[in-house]
Amino acid sequence: MEANLVLLIDIGNTYTHLGLANRQRVLKHSNIPTVRWFNGSSEIAVKKFVGSASPAGACLCSVVPGATPLVRRAVKRLWNISPVELTPQTVHGVGINYPKPGTIGPDRLANAVGVKHRFGAPAVVVDFGTAVTFDVVDKRGDYVGGIIAPGLAAMTDYLHEKTALLPRIRIRDVKAIVGKNTEQAMLIGAVHGYRGLVRELITELKRELKVRQLPVVATGGYARLLASKMPEIKAVDPLLTLEGLRLVAQASCRQVPRRPRRA
Repeated sequence: MEANLVLLIDIGNTYTHLGLANRQRVLKHSNIPTVRWFNGSSEIAVKKFVGSASPAGACLCSVVPGATPLVRRAVKRLWNISPVELTPQTVHGVGINYPKPGTIGPDRLANAVGVKHRFGAPAVVVDFGTAVTFDVVDKRGDYVGGIIAPGLAAMTDYLHEKTALLPRIRIRDVKAIVGKNTEQAMLIGAVHGYRGLVRELITELKRELKVRQLPVVATGGYARLLASKMPEIKAVDPLLTLEGLRLVAQASCRQVPRRPRRA
């Protein structure tokens, strides 16, 4: 097994995304339900994921504050490692030009680090997760903010829960534009509708950033589905958040100074 491996942990609202990386790339990845950190079954899953490897370090980002100390303690018990936590103070690879940096979701900072490293600046990440988020890196290479919309599953589940006749549906592509039954109509609204939302917001971001070309990278659970018919999206990278964490971990180990934050 390779030396100098780093364990990457992206704690999301629904799933925790695990990665094991070397200095060049993420070697393997997996998901576990985030709730497992609270019921005591997560350590077995994480240990099984890592296998016979012995990580030399760990880096985490979390949007579930209650899970963060549980993850820290688990990693300390298993490998005697104190993880680097991605925050506005520990981020490397992008500057921050945002009024209240402490309110930025750390997974969004990881996305910004990953997209700037891969495509330069300016660039945008669209993360199709529980929420659909846009993360914007400007010409200077600074994270400057973004956009948040309800996720596909959140929207369709809400329609099912709040109406008497609309079913719970499995998100998938549909060719029709006029629904001939309830499920088809919901799928058109979700899939075609979200493509339209993303397309319009990309147009507005180009105008705001004063650029004609803007690399847009999709990540998250529904990224491939929605990007498949959107030439505006340059690439799909399901591992972008983990790649951002890998870069931060690598820079932290080398103690590379980052650009000072601007108010």
